[in-house]
Amino acid sequence: MVSMSDSFDRIDAEVTACQRCPLAATRTNAVPGNGDPTSSYLFIGEAPGLHEDSQGLPFVGNAGQVLNRLIGAAGLRREKVFVTNIVKCRPPDTRDPHPEEISACSEFLHRQIDLMDPKAIVTLGRFSMNYFLPGEKISHIHGSAHVVDNRTIIPMYHPAASLHQPSLGQTLSDDFRQIPDLVSVDHKPNVEDALAGSEVSVDIEPGSDSDNLRQLTLF
Repeated sequence: MVSMSDSFDRIDAEVTACQRCPLAATRTNAVPGNGDPTSSYLFIGEAPGLHEDSQGLPFVGNAGQVLNRLIGAAGLRREKVFVTNIVKCRPPDTRDPHPEEISACSEFLHRQIDLMDPKAIVTLGRFSMNYFLPGEKISHIHGSAHVVDNRTIIPMYHPAASLHQPSLGQTLSDDFRQIPDLVSVDHKPNVEDALAGSEVSVDIEPGSDSDNLRQLTLF
């Protein structure tokens, strides 16, 4: 339930000042999220990396460049969607987020979801997928739509997966192109009728930073 007094500005201020878990002591900047809070599409990653921690913005490193191109492949624009993470502060050395850190941030995420009431939540990587679809394997369900609590959840490989494994670049492009077809106006996914879409290449810049190459969390 959305509080009448809640707002994205209020959430941003609370995230920026948050001391709920030990990540507050090691972060440079908290990363509440950015984009269009009135959008029908909410993209959720797992946690900020080095560049995100430095700038206070989500997906601004190499993985962010890939995400921008993938969003374009879906016929959308980065500034017209909202992008955030399960965890709002960078874990030290960009390690996997711990369960207690995810729990500490969960209220912020749920408030963002309630305020947006998005038509589709696109999860990026294993951690955000398991937040909504626990026990699933991303290799089995990527690019498909699922209804959870009356919301359409579309799990995707993390954009950084194509930096670590370039062969996944086309898979990501194909999956992202299906997003509009997987979402109907009444929030009911129509997986069987989704169109595969034509090929869209994802160009990967060389010299990807190590923050975007976590092997265990991307798949």
